[in-house]
Amino acid sequence: MKTILNKIGIIVLALVLTTSFTNCKPVQNANNKQKGAVIGATGGAILGAIIGNNVGKGGNGELGAVIGGVIGGGAGVLIGSKMDKQAQEIENEIPGAQVERVDQGIVVTFEDGSGVYFATNKYNINAASQSTLNKLTAIFKENSDTNILVIGHTDSSGEADYNMTLSKNRATSVTNYLKQNGISSGRLTTNWFGETKPVHDNSTAEGRAKNRRVNIVIVPNEEMIEDAKQKAGN
Repeated sequence: MKTILNKIGIIVLALVLTTSFTNCKPVQNANNKQKGAVIGATGGAILGAIIGNNVGKGGNGELGAVIGGVIGGGAGVLIGSKMDKQAQEIENEIPGAQVERVDQGIVVTFEDGSGVYFATNKYNINAASQSTLNKLTAIFKENSDTNILVIGHTDSSGEADYNMTLSKNRATSVTNYLKQNGISSGRLTTNWFGETKPVHDNSTAEGRAKNRRVNIVIVPNEEMIEDAKQKAGN
C-alpha cells in the first residue's frame, strides 16, 4: 500500500510542480508563511521531487532524513517567515542564483556561469565560485538553525558513469568548501545525480549549460522546528 501511495504521490507532485514554478522569486512565491499554517506533513515530498529524492542515483545520505515533512499550524507560520527572510537575503546577495521557496525549504540553483563555476571536466572551486560561496557561508552562519543539502548535476555529454563521478566531485567540492569555512559538517549532506536529472534540453548548448548545475537546498533543522513549536504552543 505504501508503494502505491508513493507512486500516486509522485504523479500528483509532477502535476503540482508543472503549475507551481512560473514565478520563482521568493517574494512572488506567494504566501509561504500562510501556507505553513495549513499544509500537511506530506509537503516535504514536493521538495524531494525537485531534487530527485524519489528516483536519485547517487549520494551518501537519505534525503528524506534531511528534508522531513512540512510543519503545520502556528509553528509552520513562524518557520515559513524565517525561511522567507533567508531566501530574500540569498537573492539580494547573489543576483546570479535562482532562488525558489518550496514548502518550508529553499532551493538555490547555480547553473553553469551563474555564480558557482566549474571549468570543463574540472571540479575545483575557483576564485569566482569562492566569492559566491563566501556570501552563502555568511548567510548560513547567520541562520544556524538550518540544514544544507548540496546536489551535483551534469549535462549528457560523455559517458554516464563519468558524469556521475563528476557530479559527485563537484558537489563534494562545494560541501568541503563550506566545511572549511566554518559550516558544521553536521548541517551538511551531499548528493549527486550525474546526467539523470536534466531540467533543460541536452540537444542544445544552452540547455546543456543549464543542466550543468549545483543545487543547494536549505531546510529547517530540529532546533528551528522545536523553537517554532514552543513559541506557537504546538
